[in-house]
Amino acid sequence: MATLKLFLNTQKINKTGQAPLYLRIIHNRKSRYISLAIYLKENEWDNVNRRVKKNHPNSTRLNKLIATKIAEAEDLILEMENAASSTAKDVQQHIKGKPKYSFYEYFDLYMKSIETRLKVPTIVSYRVFEKSIKDFEPKENLTFEDIDLQWLKRFSNWLRNMMGQNQNTADRRMKSLRRIFTSAIEDEIITPDKNPFLRYKIKKQYTEKQFLLEEEIEAIENLNLGTDERLILCRDLFIFAIYTGGLRRWDLLELKWKNIEGDKLVLKTHKTDSVVSIKLPMKSILILDKFRPVELDPDQFIFPYLKSENDHNPWKRYAEITNRGSIINRQLKRIACLAKVNKKLHLHIARHSFATLALRKGMRIEYVSKLMGHSDITTTQIYAKIMNEELDKAMEIFNS
Repeated sequence: MATLKLFLNTQKINKTGQAPLYLRIIHNRKSRYISLAIYLKENEWDNVNRRVKKNHPNSTRLNKLIATKIAEAEDLILEMENAASSTAKDVQQHIKGKPKYSFYEYFDLYMKSIETRLKVPTIVSYRVFEKSIKDFEPKENLTFEDIDLQWLKRFSNWLRNMMGQNQNTADRRMKSLRRIFTSAIEDEIITPDKNPFLRYKIKKQYTEKQFLLEEEIEAIENLNLGTDERLILCRDLFIFAIYTGGLRRWDLLELKWKNIEGDKLVLKTHKTDSVVSIKLPMKSILILDKFRPVELDPDQFIFPYLKSENDHNPWKRYAEITNRGSIINRQLKRIACLAKVNKKLHLHIARHSFATLALRKGMRIEYVSKLMGHSDITTTQIYAKIMNEELDKAMEIFNS
């Protein structure tokens, strides 16, 4: 009689500290293993009762799924033993059979297994990506086998031509799809030879980044905005971002006075969880002085855009930052028009402008990388490439 046991394979813990859950088939003292496509942290698995603990946000749903899989396996074992099949390998192959999940079912399972460790913007990005696949391929029973090389090419073209995505955005979507296939192979949902990405190559594309020249930054700094407090706040936020390491939108809007330690700004970045310490230049300090209250509350936001009650609700905070970001970008376009800066201004341009300005003034690229919180210096090298291209253009004066 074959027996079944659940176990969390802690020998295969991934980078996020999660291990795959397996179904172990023991028959005639031989074992075979089937991945259940469920990943858990060790403290989320009850090894005695063989259940997902309640500290996992999806414990009820996962325990129902596990119970269903065990029941299916037990039924198959009973059928096989009646048919005189007697090896653990036979049992494994019959239980695994054909893939049990459609592509969309597995996508949802994959998301449930990883979303507890993802930041809200990444979860939203994945769900938007899922919707785009469903818009392109609405049939509910889409299988992994349906997604072949030609399907990938059509989908990539559709993203660019019908959805209006640039090549880099479309390629990021294709990389997400590739991760789904890699996970499905690891979970033994499909075999490696069914992976269409073995023949579909995603080339790294270089896209031109918009940034402000020093004279354009000065034009915005010196712009007379009269008594329009909203535009003045927006301009101060933007200039502060340029001179303070090119802070990303989320980090910038969530800045609190407790992040200011003397003449330094210290924070843990939202996107990469890296800690950065930035010595504040005088222009940044002068902007801070405009907002510094007489009675300083360390938990008060420096720039008054967000509500403190959303500090512990990442979904509400994401919606809040998205909304405020749209308002700020509209105001920046107005500021650009008033300053006669002929560029489509948005908050992220502050980041590009800091990088190019710092490199132009001679800051070493590894310092720029550290200040910007880049996890890989190759990301920063894009800005060095921009600077080299600017120098090449400057040399064209000798050809005129």
